[in-house]
Amino acid sequence: MLFLGVALLLCAAILAPLAVRAVRRWAHRRAADDLHPRAVAARAGTEVALTGVAVPGPQGAIESRLARKDCVWHGHEVLRHYWSLTEDSATGERVRVRACDSIADYGAADVFGIAGGARSAARGRQPVLVDPEDAAFSGADLCLQRVVGRPQRGVPAPADDLLPRVKGRISGLFRGETIEFEYREWILRPGDPITVHGYLELRDGHPVVTAPPDGRLRIEHGREPSAREQPQRPAGADALLLSGGTVASACAGLLLMLAGAA
Repeated sequence: MLFLGVALLLCAAILAPLAVRAVRRWAHRRAADDLHPRAVAARAGTEVALTGVAVPGPQGAIESRLARKDCVWHGHEVLRHYWSLTEDSATGERVRVRACDSIADYGAADVFGIAGGARSAARGRQPVLVDPEDAAFSGADLCLQRVVGRPQRGVPAPADDLLPRVKGRISGLFRGETIEFEYREWILRPGDPITVHGYLELRDGHPVVTAPPDGRLRIEHGREPSAREQPQRPAGADALLLSGGTVASACAGLLLMLAGAA
């Protein structure tokens, strides 16, 4: 019995440090996956790619300028469609072809957040912030697309309530004869799954993702992984079970040896 007790104590002494290290690694990885601000802040000064859901920033949800939709980010563009004169390569005659130019382009600069999901929101955890100034978006929801014809002499002008809402000034060459104006607006809604690629910095001790010094912040809208795609057990738990199982086998062999000796 004395030998058995000594063997058990020896096994416990071997397993305990390994288990503590494995649990710490798992907890750190889990915190990073959940976008815990403290875990993310440890990566300040590096370029990161964070995946989560969009949430309102410190100022709360905002309203898009054209469609008046609740969102965390919005951007819009105005296109001017016109007739352009060009030379037909076959006949050499000048013909009219349809063309368009962008005459206004705007993206909101309001800071919003990215969180690890519903669990983080339920805990009231402050999200990692995203500064979208001059960001490149892909996959944002096109929430409005409206075409307004140009006014015709003797014909009542179509109602254009969007023009006064356009942010910034209308500018462009205004070549050719105007056909119509096209308004487009994109938004990110609270809860939309996103991936943010940028540079992580600290502002007043809080992590903020911004554009890297030699590039642009990239924000991709995408679907959340389904429950079937979610791992059933964190990778850290696998490492813990593997290391624990290996050492446990060795301890079992030691116990059998001691039992045989006894």
